[in-house]
Amino acid sequence: MRIAMVGPLAESVPPAMYGGTERVVSWLTEELVRRGHAVTLFASGDSRTKARLVACSRRSLRLSGVRDHWPLELEMIGQVLRRASEFDVIHFHVGFLAFPFASLVEPPVLHTLHGRLDLDWFPSLLGRHPNLNLVSISDAQRAPVPDASFVSTVYHGFPRDLFRFDPAGGDYALFLGRVSPEKGPLLAIDAARRAGVRLVIAAKVDPCDQEFFDRDVKPRLAEPGIEFVGEVDDAAKETWLRGARALLLPIDWPEPFGLVFIEALACGTPVITRPCGSVPEIVRDGDNGLLGSDETELADALQRVGSIDRARCRADFEERFTVEHMTEKYEELYERLAARPRAAARGAAT
Repeated sequence: MRIAMVGPLAESVPPAMYGGTERVVSWLTEELVRRGHAVTLFASGDSRTKARLVACSRRSLRLSGVRDHWPLELEMIGQVLRRASEFDVIHFHVGFLAFPFASLVEPPVLHTLHGRLDLDWFPSLLGRHPNLNLVSISDAQRAPVPDASFVSTVYHGFPRDLFRFDPAGGDYALFLGRVSPEKGPLLAIDAARRAGVRLVIAAKVDPCDQEFFDRDVKPRLAEPGIEFVGEVDDAAKETWLRGARALLLPIDWPEPFGLVFIEALACGTPVITRPCGSVPEIVRDGDNGLLGSDETELADALQRVGSIDRARCRADFEERFTVEHMTEKYEELYERLAARPRAAARGAAT
């Protein structure tokens, strides 16, 4: 098939550092190319791909000094629309930004929603666009908008050899990703200290979270057993994950998926978190991780996590979260939508 893959411009595809959506776009794109599809990737100019790359900005935007990404992303969408006749299906990963334009082109258009949907204005926006083909990344993500035109839920997945399995792990808990209130860094510190377990925080601080970090988190980094290493690249991420006793990420928000959870599982590292959003779909309490709601329960989980079989964590990743599983589901969607008449191909919810 001829597929247009449209990623955000905030990070390169794949990203050099933080960037979950761009990673998923990269894994899906490369696997589709490997399977013989003709994929055109619309992304930043510093992206790396075996697909045909259309550079829609000179470089990724997050660290470039460009604060408003929408003008360039709208221009990217315009490029896609002008070339729509070249494709059998167009797959957007830019949130709601492309919604108004999906009905303007002949090929079926698919929108994977990567973010939270519990936003006050989102139901009314969807009401103005009832014939979209939406993909959720977990069933829980759909909860705020159950009547939206979802065509499937597709879990994220990545190559089996991307993260190596470590049967032993180490002695520290790892907080990985982004320092923000909804990710629960303060609760992670409290739980780790209560359990007497060293905590490594490998996470970036966005400008919008700098005040929270400076005021609430930074003063606690001097406490015994707490180590802050900042944002890490892929190689360092794997090293920290493989060597961890557990991934400790006590989120306090409706997590749409949680890519870091399956990255930990691929390394054999159990996940300790709170049962928010998609977590119960990914983390099976007592099987590949432990769930807790407060400091006491999370500290207890840290002390009990040695009972979780690390080989079982890796097996669960391979059974549910590989790039092959993800790509097969998207291929089925592409073929089903492309085979239908244009009017029927939009908004055929399942």
